[in-house]
Amino acid sequence: MFKRIFQLLAVACVVTSALWAADASFEGEWKLNPSKSKLTDEMKVASIGANKYAFDFGFGNPENIVADGTDQSGNFGTTLAVTVVGPDTWKVVRKKDGRMLLTADWKLSKDSKTLKDDYTEVGPNGSALTVNYLYTRTAGTTGFSGSWESTSEAVNSAYVLQVRTYEGDGLSFIAPSEQRTKNLKFDGKDYPSVGPNEAPGSTSSIRRVNEHTLEITDKINGKVVATKEIDLSSDLKTLTMTVHIPSRSKPNILVFERQ
Repeated sequence: MFKRIFQLLAVACVVTSALWAADASFEGEWKLNPSKSKLTDEMKVASIGANKYAFDFGFGNPENIVADGTDQSGNFGTTLAVTVVGPDTWKVVRKKDGRMLLTADWKLSKDSKTLKDDYTEVGPNGSALTVNYLYTRTAGTTGFSGSWESTSEAVNSAYVLQVRTYEGDGLSFIAPSEQRTKNLKFDGKDYPSVGPNEAPGSTSSIRRVNEHTLEITDKINGKVVATKEIDLSSDLKTLTMTVHIPSRSKPNILVFERQ
């Protein structure tokens, strides 16, 4: 009987050591390769009254905003302001506690079939991540009201992700430019996300899919808002993150290279 117990303990130690080794292979500093990454997006804009619109940016929770340039209550503890610059030009600004989170300059084509979005996300340290979106209309006829799907994306800024071990059986995912940290353990539990841009009630959990694949589930107040599949290449030099958002039909694909 004791021999059987020792055998089981030995197997457990081997398996645990293998898992630690697999987790360690994700460690390091990773830099986004914009040329290999692909960001897609879907959004809906609906007119709901005199100069008032419902904006749904893909989370299934529309924000009702008067397009008068003022900061108004938005999702996740933020404010949203929409300014009508001209009949074919809008400016969108999101803030949190008065600090700029993002700006977006929207330009509608003459035939109202495409929408250009020069999007800039601002980190707590002032760093900027810029994406140039081009949307194609999938519903609606004229103006900004309608459903839109991005058809081309270009990431113009570098982005660094750091991965570290966390308390033996876990990993930390750190985005220095956003001052964002996710300390996660492989125990199936939700852990709070830390960072000035994090929405209240933000949590994440992690699980091992296999030796080279992890899955992170992000939630806000218990509701799943994103699932991230993280794949490590066989040569351990490339990290591919595929981000699925429940209300969107296409994922974002972020390709990182080891530094």
